[in-house]
Amino acid sequence: MRASLETADIAIVALYFVLVMCIGFFAMWKYNRSTVSGYFLAGRSMTWVAIGASLFVSNIGSEHFIGLAGSGAASGFAVGAWEFNALMLLQLLGWVFVPVYIRSGVYTMPEYLSKRFGGHRIQIYFAALSLILYIFTKLSVDLYSGALFIQESLGWNLYLSVILLIGMTALLTVTGGLVAVIYTDTLQALLMIIGALTLMIISITEVGGFEEVKRRYMLASPNITSILLTYNISNTNSCNVDPKPDALKMLREPTDEDIPWPGFLLGQTPASVWYWCADQVIVQRVLAAKNIAHAKGSTLMAGFLKLLPMFIIVVPGMISRILFADDIACINPEHCFQVCGSRAGCSNIAYPRLVMKLVPVGLRGLMMAVMIAALMSDLDSIFNSASTIFTLDVYKLIRKSATSRELMIVGRVFVAFMVVISIAWVPIIVEMQGGQMYLYIQEVADYLTPPVAALFLMGIFWKRCNEQGAFYGGMAGFVLGAIRLILAFIYRAPECNQPDTRPSFIKNIHYMYVATALFWITGIVTFVVSLLTPPPTKEQVRTTTFWAVKNRNIKENAAKGELYKVQEKSILKCNENTNHIIPNGKSEENIKNIKPEDINLLVTCRDDSNPVISVSHSEVETPVDCYSNGQAALMGEKKHEEETDDRERHLKFIDWFCGFKSKNMNKRAVREIEQETVCLQMLEETPKVKLLLNTGLVCVCSLGIFMFVYFSL
Repeated sequence: MRASLETADIAIVALYFVLVMCIGFFAMWKYNRSTVSGYFLAGRSMTWVAIGASLFVSNIGSEHFIGLAGSGAASGFAVGAWEFNALMLLQLLGWVFVPVYIRSGVYTMPEYLSKRFGGHRIQIYFAALSLILYIFTKLSVDLYSGALFIQESLGWNLYLSVILLIGMTALLTVTGGLVAVIYTDTLQALLMIIGALTLMIISITEVGGFEEVKRRYMLASPNITSILLTYNISNTNSCNVDPKPDALKMLREPTDEDIPWPGFLLGQTPASVWYWCADQVIVQRVLAAKNIAHAKGSTLMAGFLKLLPMFIIVVPGMISRILFADDIACINPEHCFQVCGSRAGCSNIAYPRLVMKLVPVGLRGLMMAVMIAALMSDLDSIFNSASTIFTLDVYKLIRKSATSRELMIVGRVFVAFMVVISIAWVPIIVEMQGGQMYLYIQEVADYLTPPVAALFLMGIFWKRCNEQGAFYGGMAGFVLGAIRLILAFIYRAPECNQPDTRPSFIKNIHYMYVATALFWITGIVTFVVSLLTPPPTKEQVRTTTFWAVKNRNIKENAAKGELYKVQEKSILKCNENTNHIIPNGKSEENIKNIKPEDINLLVTCRDDSNPVISVSHSEVETPVDCYSNGQAALMGEKKHEEETDDRERHLKFIDWFCGFKSKNMNKRAVREIEQETVCLQMLEETPKVKLLLNTGLVCVCSLGIFMFVYFSL
């Protein structure tokens, strides 16, 4: 049965779209998007509330409403373990990883790897891996889930609705950058929580309370006789019709096919470390915080919000099975195909079916808006983060002289390219079997990401870890994971009523145990190779490890010494070229007696409003942002027409004549000091704020552990 949209539903969905667009264009009008930091990191000006909400909805996409509720319907509480695990890992991000990222002054995760280990091999490997995972797993899952919901609930044309959603999301991301993404995410988080809570209350009331949910779920089996009479099915065999005996436990026996507890703790957790602590989509939001207090506050807020999905998504999925067991728990592939168009199972329609059957008119429009919010928030997060990685880690590496304006344009064009790829991917998604695809995507992440998590953890905690160790460790883990992934696609799981002829090492070894092995193999190879090769340089570990966060010293003296040396060389060179008295009246024999103060006078900062030395635009040096009080400002954009003063023209001619390209080096040296100073300011916390945040940390971690224990006993 397809539901038709009532006038009230249409009005609510339309109002939602108008609100989202207004917020996006407001962000575009008010905030600075013309710089790298402004567009990609929201000018590092966001507060903890906005970032916390954005973290939540960036993770809770439409695939959570479809996949989490579907897994809840199929196997009970088990899938909620991912949510409680995320609650803990978010605090690891806020208290361990983000301080290191801020201290090292990076925009992207591949950039961090490059700064920590040196060279570009690891940076390119990680950037390519991230883009592949974004385009072919996250995008495909989101589009499939969103399309499934729209088709199940409204009967809209699948392709038209998906193209419309992708187009609107891309427009928002291209025009507004990260500011627009974070502000719209805040609205969507509010809408999503209100809508999902409403459905949870309606559905739990329908069943008779939470305890009744647990009792009736264990009895929720389809009526096979009724199904065989109703449907024209040639195959009368049935399989997997009864709920699993341990459906009400979260962490299960070591041999369980859903969540074996050793595999989850030792294998799934490292894979999740990549997603929550080293994935651009999540980290980019936290890096947009005003300072470390706002960053930690945002992870605390997101941690508390992560308690919700268990109750607002997984439990309604279980209720859907209770109420519609004949459809959700279909008896065999033939029956499943007739019910929902997928031979793999119909648990994916659990949430949409609940919405269409229980929610009254008007509220149905709100739930439709919630699903659109989930899809759009996930898509805009992926678009923005993927364009950041491509622009700053791939394009800038190829074209080192790219200007800031050029980087902005490339970032926006890459979003358009991803839109085209996404739309081209839609027919493939439609043909894939939904029940299997969601599980395959989980496996893809577990086969490819544990090596990356190992590299980040070793890079942050072990100073002796070097580039050779990290590269060969990462490659070893990647090759083994890729082989296992290819084998998983070759030897697919048979339909539920067919014999399993796969090799025993594939059918009997859970993918979480494979993830465990990949994580530890990567760590061991990295450890051994690092010890057999030269240690990293002091500069590589000075700002990029956990221990560097406590070291608040800037190497200003060394930097200034280098700066003076560069300036003195330039002055001497000028003197040799012209055989004249050099500016400021210093003759050649007096050069040795020049004091640092005199050198600073010789190379004057022409823009007094900027604490960083300003120079005219040069293609040799990219006018990337410098930081002043956390706000980005574009370098080298001062109009030449404004420099009408004869003295300034004379200085400009001397600069050109003397080949003062070294001033770009001066700019870079001073900019690095300026940036490092700002980064250290961002890491400062008052004792009261620190106490408040640490109290919150203890509360949220205690809650997480309690939830694990409560749902696993």
